Amino acid sequence: MADGSGSRPNVVVILTDQQRWDCSGLHGNPLELMPNFDRLAMAGTHCANACTCQPVCAPARAVLQTGQFATATGVWRNGLALPPGTRTLAHWFGEAGYRTGYIGKWHLASSEPVPEPEQGGYEYWLGANLLEFCSRPYRTVLYDKAGQEVRLPGYRVDALTDAAIRYIDAHQKAPFFLFVSYLEPHFQNHQDDYPPPDGYRERYTGRWTPPDLQALGGSAAQHLGGYWGMVKRLDEALGRILDALQSLGQLERTVVLFTADHGCHFKTRNSEYKRSCHEASIRVPMALGGPGFAGGGRRQELISLVDVAPTLLEAAGLPVPPTMQGQSFLRLNRGDNAGWRDDVYVEISESQIGRCLRTRRWKYSVRAPDRSGVDGPRAEQYVEEYLYDLASDPYELRNLIELESHRQVADRMRERLLRRMAERGEAGATIQTVPAKPSGQRRVDPGEEP
Repeated sequence: MADGSGSRPNVVVILTDQQRWDCSGLHGNPLELMPNFDRLAMAGTHCANACTCQPVCAPARAVLQTGQFATATGVWRNGLALPPGTRTLAHWFGEAGYRTGYIGKWHLASSEPVPEPEQGGYEYWLGANLLEFCSRPYRTVLYDKAGQEVRLPGYRVDALTDAAIRYIDAHQKAPFFLFVSYLEPHFQNHQDDYPPPDGYRERYTGRWTPPDLQALGGSAAQHLGGYWGMVKRLDEALGRILDALQSLGQLERTVVLFTADHGCHFKTRNSEYKRSCHEASIRVPMALGGPGFAGGGRRQELISLVDVAPTLLEAAGLPVPPTMQGQSFLRLNRGDNAGWRDDVYVEISESQIGRCLRTRRWKYSVRAPDRSGVDGPRAEQYVEEYLYDLASDPYELRNLIELESHRQVADRMRERLLRRMAERGEAGATIQTVPAKPSGQRRVDPGEEP
């Protein structure tokens, strides 16, 4: 979509790592962590029900770059590189005359530094495959296009933000596509800690805790103060980028997307922080501003990360390749929601080979028994694992999968999930149901089924 001058808009993607959806005040967080995100969302388009389609780093990033599900990209777990010849957003934007740049964490290559053939087609490169291993919070190390080490001053979030602002300033004369990929608020692996800027942990330790973490504990008491501090600095970085665009006269002609690759459940659902079907893992913040998105309001439709690539291409007036498996949600802002799906499909790897379907009300998830989540992308047999009623239990504290009262709901969700799996190449898969148990007073009234 062109701006008023007839030129194509710039596009800036801001991706955070492991950021929960409820960090934002628009989702009930009272700590005022994300005023710049909230401002972008209220003036632009807020995707209030955005979900990842793979709750782990590399697969989610492959989805964002290609517009295809992780099992289609070949990057269905961490440790796998994008196959040679994979087409990414950089290729489509670059071939349309855009300058393309990538700054930050990549996690889609076979080695560090990332070889140029594995840099996804980006013209400008200042990145690292595994930023959590080559850098520290106050020791930012990235690599340029030739693989030379580049050390940047400041807290890591600020270092990447400075680099992004320098790129924007240097590319004002031609439309540009810039992808800024932060590590934060991901944990620092070697410490198993969430290190914020100095002084930020103290601001938030012992303050508000989301209800799922209040109930289930996990590592939240140890880590949440630092995590909130990292989120605060990320929002300040967003504000700096928006300020830079405005000062250069580029804000009104730039599409800005802020989102995350997946969430964080703080060891409440398995032995680490993600890789589960739960809202804490799969639901992400998402807001867009600029041409096509200004005044879009709060979108309640279910939106997936697989929809991002086609949306950005359409917003730039570029054709959407038929290989993309998502849908552009730009049309929702024009009042066209005919045929928009009413569920999101999620693939889970590493912790399990899992599949999940989320509607506005129901969450249904299955896993492959006796299969490692790292030994293959698919399975022939799955068993039921979870059913949640998100209307009455938004923080998923009561699994309903074994209740007689909800057997019909589970059966309908099972049929829908099998259809989605068949569309993704698992036509022969089966799902074993679990034995039903008495449910007491619980029941599902007519019309409440999916």
